Amino acid sequence: MKKIIATLLAATSLLAVASCESLMQTFSRQGTLQIRFADGTVPSTRAAFPDTNDFILTITDSNGQSIFDGLYGAVEENMQLDEGTYTVSARNCDFSAPLFDTPQYGDTQVASIKAGKTTVVTLACVQLNSGIRLRIDPSFLTTYPNAVLYLKASSGRLMYSYTEKRIAYFLPGTVNLDMADGGSETTIFTTRLEPQQILTLGVNTGTESSRSGIKVQVDTTRNWTDESFVIGGGGGSGSGKEQAYSVSEAREHAPEEDTWVYGFIVGGDLSSSKCSFSAPFSSRTNLVLAGKSSTKDKSKCLSVQLAKGGIRDALNLVDHPELLGRQIYLKGDLVESYYGIPGLQNLSEYEFK
Repeated sequence: MKKIIATLLAATSLLAVASCESLMQTFSRQGTLQIRFADGTVPSTRAAFPDTNDFILTITDSNGQSIFDGLYGAVEENMQLDEGTYTVSARNCDFSAPLFDTPQYGDTQVASIKAGKTTVVTLACVQLNSGIRLRIDPSFLTTYPNAVLYLKASSGRLMYSYTEKRIAYFLPGTVNLDMADGGSETTIFTTRLEPQQILTLGVNTGTESSRSGIKVQVDTTRNWTDESFVIGGGGGSGSGKEQAYSVSEAREHAPEEDTWVYGFIVGGDLSSSKCSFSAPFSSRTNLVLAGKSSTKDKSKCLSVQLAKGGIRDALNLVDHPELLGRQIYLKGDLVESYYGIPGLQNLSEYEFK
């Protein structure tokens, strides 16, 4: 009888605790917030891409009061918040004035928290600011040897030297290209940059190297635009493994010598019209790189020449089909066309990631 009474008392106690917890939860009107980055929006092939754990995360309530301000890696996996609406924002860095090599990635979402429920906020990791890069033709250097070029916006300006290869980043909006020469400064080009846009301007003086037209290429989180203009005629970093170009960047930079490129080995057996993306392979003389291991489109790839020697012996897919899908760094000379697409030739070094 005592055992039965003890059992009843224990069960009653458990029910009382559960009931109490339920009442407390109802009274507090709290829910759970979970925050994550969407799969596929964090570039897995970006050599210098920051760790999302180091992103600056802020959470504010509907009154603008700060709930959390710290690193994404430090936030609780299941954060308990009062019922209401919250703004969740993540950034890899603060950005307010023009800077070289400072892309800003992140996203902002609004979360509605309901009592007793779990709300999942999925952040997309996209580029928020804009970039501009100059491709200065030798004809410009000859004609204006003492000129100084500036990229200027309302938030500030940057001097762009003739040897500069880095991308200048700005807040989205209007950017001017100014030229100072002989004591005067003139605006020679004006454009409006949108978020995620990287604009390449070829600057020349109307010689045979002039380029024309507009070409748009999408690079995962970036909208790459190539546009040329002519001064006087109307109106165009890969230096180390740590600054290696992605496949999309490499395609934009050709021709260029002694350049590091990184990407995934996705195929081989190149011809002028196609390539193979699956084993078995028959050619030891070439392979193709892509920004994603799942790429099956030749037009999004970079062709790679494997000249006779140790690098061919180590990298060709006939003898090493297991390399398909591996991420690799390659150093060589970028060319505008090899088997119909931009390519990399004269390889001198390689390293697997």
